[in-house]
Amino acid sequence: MRRGAYRRGLRLPGRGQRHHRLDLDRPAPDPPAPGGLVHKGTKGKRARQVPLIEEIRPLAAQRILAAGPDPDALTFTGPRGGRISTAVLRDATHWDDVVTKPGYEHLRRHNLRHTGLTWFADAGVPVHVLRKIAGHGALTTIQRYLHPDVRQITAAGAAPWAHLSVLRAPRSLPSPIVTAR
Repeated sequence: MRRGAYRRGLRLPGRGQRHHRLDLDRPAPDPPAPGGLVHKGTKGKRARQVPLIEEIRPLAAQRILAAGPDPDALTFTGPRGGRISTAVLRDATHWDDVVTKPGYEHLRRHNLRHTGLTWFADAGVPVHVLRKIAGHGALTTIQRYLHPDVRQITAAGAAPWAHLSVLRAPRSLPSPIVTAR
């Protein structure tokens, strides 16, 4: 689930999600819970649709069933049965080891959100759709998450010249129309 969420450029959905609020087609935010860690909804306080790739749907359905009939049960739980905290997530993914070995100590999990959203954009997903997926209120916010690589910038530089060369190419004259009587 974590790998798929990060690959999609999303905050981990369902980390503190109560199972009665997790709908595979329309996830809704959680209401705050009293005391301790807060089961909070989205930053914008609005429900949002988050697409789940096909590989994750069976896991989400399995977790909903495993949560049982209790409407306040969590869909995903930490090692002690409670909410998954940032520290638990870091430990479970061995984050410190994963980023230290290749020399990326500066990398944060949130950077993967930028990467995932950039991949969505590179795959042709329109920016207004990405804005909804990421839960951003403004297009300017989602634009800060998208990072073109050098190849894209180089190709963009060549695009106007390719376009102009087509316009400058000599056009063949239409053949005269001959009418037979």
